Amino acid sequence: MTHSLSSQARRELTRQYKQAFPCMGIYALRCDAAGLLRLGRSRNAEGMLNRLRFELARGGHHDKTVQIAWNTYGSEAFSFEVIDRVKERDDPAFDYDAELDALLTLWAAELLPSGAPTSPHARMPEGGSA
Repeated sequence: MTHSLSSQARRELTRQYKQAFPCMGIYALRCDAAGLLRLGRSRNAEGMLNRLRFELARGGHHDKTVQIAWNTYGSEAFSFEVIDRVKERDDPAFDYDAELDALLTLWAAELLPSGAPTSPHARMPEGGSA
């Protein structure tokens, strides 16, 4: 059974979606079997996790260590999660990128051994892809 929305209802849902505050935050990619943890930050953390899953499934992830672990242990050995979110602020001049950088630094200090890599996406320009 299919449900169809009126074009007006569809336009309203689209408008609401576009105006919603995105899930900005810190994400974690883990593979316990390989002892891997990568942290990153994104203005669209849920979208980034989808991107990472897609890249790994297609064999095109930039971090070869992570890709080898995916190929060796399979998708079941991996977990992807948003571990911290940035809340929307009333101040239109609020620097979300600085907030994301600070949160990433805090989470990396708490979860990663000294010198362990965060995701290269952690400081990737936010041109819509990270």
